[in-house]
This record gives sequence, structure tokens and C-alpha cells, in this order.
Amino acid sequence: MILHDLLSLDLLRVIWWVLLGVLLIGFAIMDGFDLGAATLLPFVAKTDAERRVVINTVGPVWEGNQVWLILGGGAIFAAWPPLYAVSFSGFYLAVFAILAALILRPVGFKYRSKRESQTWRRNWDWALFVGGFVPALVFGVAVGNVLQGAPFQLNEFQMPMYPGPFYWKFLALLNPFGLLAGLVSVTMLVMIGAAWISIKTTGDVQKRAQKAGTVAGILAIVLYILAGVWMAYGITAYKIVGEIPANGPANPLLFDVVREGSWMDSYAARPWIWIAPALGILGMIGAVFGLRAGREGTTWISAAIGIFGVISSVGLPMFPFILPSSIQPNASLTVWSASSSHLTLFVMLVCAVIFVPIILAYTSWVYKVLWGKVTAEEVTKGHSYY
Repeated sequence: MILHDLLSLDLLRVIWWVLLGVLLIGFAIMDGFDLGAATLLPFVAKTDAERRVVINTVGPVWEGNQVWLILGGGAIFAAWPPLYAVSFSGFYLAVFAILAALILRPVGFKYRSKRESQTWRRNWDWALFVGGFVPALVFGVAVGNVLQGAPFQLNEFQMPMYPGPFYWKFLALLNPFGLLAGLVSVTMLVMIGAAWISIKTTGDVQKRAQKAGTVAGILAIVLYILAGVWMAYGITAYKIVGEIPANGPANPLLFDVVREGSWMDSYAARPWIWIAPALGILGMIGAVFGLRAGREGTTWISAAIGIFGVISSVGLPMFPFILPSSIQPNASLTVWSASSSHLTLFVMLVCAVIFVPIILAYTSWVYKVLWGKVTAEEVTKGHSYY
């Protein structure tokens, strides 16, 4: 219990804020490349054999990649219960759209090749496209709306309330900046998906993926810069007024919050966080040049660094906010006001220290065992999963 006493509540809150970011970035990178590959499926593979090749590049590993989504959702549920309640209730239809699209992937993988009909297989190919494109878009839209603030308020019992009909909650997410953030997400994931297909395939499929990934990477850079300018000059930031009680209780109404300035003010206050957008742009530039040059492993790593930088450039300027409220700023959820108890965070940290390395170890082992190119000859002879 000595370690328990040494780690204060505020320190555990910051640790879990960092861990949540790591889990979400891990999901964006690891599950992101198979979402990007599914989005590219109808465009980089022309024949049935080629499409089976693309499917088999991600077929053996996509389920393991989903672990990052489960870990991220579990961390939000256990470490940040108010965030879980407010975000899942307000973004309910968006979450439903994501889950419905994700369900298409296992169904598509399993049933696509059950019949010889080209129409049957082509329809499942487009279903797999939807299963990749929709989550990539909606996740980005959600991030764009987090930066703007969600339209929720807390009643006298501190229960989140969203004014208006339920369907308006979803339609309100589809605002211009939210859609721009969604396009940044789609192009980034297509870029890393193309890098993965390039690693795992040869011939025409590889060349088409490299061309598509190059275009997606260029678009991602341009859209990301545009979103940064918009964030700097078109979105009002949130700031805490007054002192924050040390190790205070998790109460969203514990201190005052105002809307003023820009999220870019954080870069002036903490210049070191400029490293995040720098990594985002440099990583994506490296991925574009890697795809054009036909490099494989380093291209995927560059794309992953780019995604790491882009996501970090959202979380770092917002700290300590994790979900601001656009209609009741004082109800905004922060690192200091939306966490679980000291004991809960400590027990979760112990579990994370034990199990995250195990997950990394078996994931690395799976990729090592399944490493190598997927060819049309293998899939046509039945030496494949799908």
C-alpha cells in the first residue's frame, strides 16, 4: 500500500489521461490500418482473387486489433464514468452507426466467399467498404465535435441532459468542422491502410495501393492543416477560472469554466506541444514519399507516427478538458472533475501494468507468425483464411 499512498489522486488522474490517449492512439493505428484497407478494397483490387488477397491481408489480425477499442472503451467506463455517460448518451446514434458498420466486417469476411456468384461477392465487398469507411468517418466527426464542445447540461442531480429530439443529437454532429475532422480521419486511415496493403501484397494490387495511399496522404496533410487553421481562428476554447482544488472530488460543477480565446493559446503557454502537429505533418509526409518510392515497413511506421502526432495535437491543447459543454461551460468534463475514485484508478493502474505488456507480447507474436506476403496463388489454392 506504500505505492498507493505515494500516488496522489491528481497524479493518478493524469496517468490515466495519458493511458487513455495511448489506448485511443493504439486503436487508431492498429485497427485504423484494417479500416483503411477495407475502405480501399473496391478500388485497389479488380478481380475476385485480388480482392481475396486484400481481405486476407487483414483477415487474420483484425480481431486482435479490436482489443484496442475494447480497452479504450473499458478505460473510459471505469476511469472516467461521467465521460462514458455523457458521451455515449449524447453520441448514441453515432455509436450505433459505428457498431453497425463494424458488424459488417466479420459477417463480410465469413460470408463473402460462401457463394460463387459475382453479384453476391461484389455486394459483400461494398459492405466491407462501408464497414471501413463509416467508422473512420464517424470517429473523426466525434473528435471534431469534442473540440467544439458537446451540447449537454447537468441537472440538479448532475445527470447529463441533451436538449431537443434524439435524432437532432446525431444531425448536430454533422456540422462543417466535424465533417472536416471526419475527412482527416478517413484520409489518414486510408493512407496507413494503403501502407499495410503495400507491405502484404505484390504486383498490381501493391501498385494501386501505393498510388491511392499517396493521394490519401496528400489530402490528409492538406485537410489537417486546414483543420488546424480553422481550430485556431474559428473555434472558441474553454478555460478554467480560479484555482483547482488539489485532489478534489470528481464534481463537474466544482469550479467555473468560461469560453474564450483559442485552443492555440495552449501552444503559446506550453510551446513543447508543438511537437505533436510537427510529428503529424512530418509523419504523413514521410508516408507519402515512402509510398511513392515503394518502401514498405518504414512507410507504415511513418504513417503511424503521423496518426500519433495528429491525435496528440487534439488531446494536448485541450488538457485538462476531455469533453467540454457548449451550452453549460461549467458542466464541462475535465481530468480533475470526471474521474473515478483514488482506489479505482490505482487498482486499474496495477491491472494495466500487468496486462498491457501481455497484450503487446501476444500481439507481436501473432504478427511475427503471420508475417509475409499474401499472393493470388495462395488464395486461389485455398491456402488462406477467406
